[in-house]
Amino acid sequence: MATAVSICSNALLSLGAKPFSDFSENRDHVTLCSNLFPTVRDSILRAHPWKCATKRVLLSPLVDAPAFDFTAQFALPGDWLRTVQVGLKGNSIPFRSEGRVLLADAAALPLVYIFRNDQPATWSTNLIELMEFAMAARVCYAVMTSTTLRDSMNAELQQKLKIAKAVDGQDDPPEEFEEGSFVESRFS
Repeated sequence: MATAVSICSNALLSLGAKPFSDFSENRDHVTLCSNLFPTVRDSILRAHPWKCATKRVLLSPLVDAPAFDFTAQFALPGDWLRTVQVGLKGNSIPFRSEGRVLLADAAALPLVYIFRNDQPATWSTNLIELMEFAMAARVCYAVMTSTTLRDSMNAELQQKLKIAKAVDGQDDPPEEFEEGSFVESRFS
């Protein structure tokens, strides 16, 4: 079962450093991993609408309405990282994001979003592997003091991210376009 510690320990192992079993170990690389993991995790989770980090909620409006342009404002959930969809599928609601609120003309706001999933045990194996590599790339220079290796790992990270996103996206059925003049004109 994957944990933040196992992900960071595997990242260090891949760089030839000693593994560890607890973030409380008093070693420089362990402290570095402990400090950087939340930021790297959130960045990777924001990079794609991962199935294991997607939630649906129905937001209620706040008491205070915006001063103008919209009739209501809605507080984003505390674990929000990225908005995926506002409104129902095929019936989106115009909105504006300002700080930690969404502004819209609605009595209730359906929201699909990426949440801060801090339970690696619930992640897909591709996401776990990607996070191990992302952590290795992030701490590479501190561990290896090689800018060449750091740059190479960052380039490889971009490739691994593309692959992980593609695999994660293949779990859904293919998206179908609604009939209309545009689609019909392409196939007539």
